[in-house]
Amino acid sequence: RQLICLDQSESGLFFLHRQLQPHRNGSKLKISVADVTDREGLDRLLSKARPQIVFHAAAYKHVPLMEENVQEAVKNNVLALNTFLHLAEHVGCESFVLISSDKAVNPSNVMGATKRIGEIILSSHPTGSMRCVSVRFGNVLGSNGSVVPVLKEQLQNHQPLTITHPEVRRFFMTTREAVALVLQAFAI
Repeated sequence: RQLICLDQSESGLFFLHRQLQPHRNGSKLKISVADVTDREGLDRLLSKARPQIVFHAAAYKHVPLMEENVQEAVKNNVLALNTFLHLAEHVGCESFVLISSDKAVNPSNVMGATKRIGEIILSSHPTGSMRCVSVRFGNVLGSNGSVVPVLKEQLQNHQPLTITHPEVRRFFMTTREAVALVLQAFAI
């Protein structure tokens, strides 16, 4: 009946609203500028909306930035997730789906470690009235934080491509494939 899109990026929400508006098919579309680290604001929104399903994708994703901003990575990727999870359960949410990262597998950096902690929080959440699911994937073409625009810029400027390791392999999926994976994980 209603899709609520929450983000702290007003520009991202503006463009998302323009993209979704023609596809509403009679359902309501609510755009909410909010910060997942704002417990009171999140509580007000959830108490009013009482969502059945939460798809939680709010996370810092850039590895080098999170290495330099550990406290913010933990605050956003761990503490805000924990708060969101408990608030969602409190208002009667039926399912909570965490969008995680392939970097949570044997994490070797702050970003991966915070995403892994988030997965552990979800998997150790007491089984009760709310079902908790997490799904991992890596590079999504066209997503915020994708490495592709960086590589394209380097190519256009005739610069060497920045790679993490000489033997690195990157695998990509489209946004449509990522959405299908999230929905499949939710449905299982």
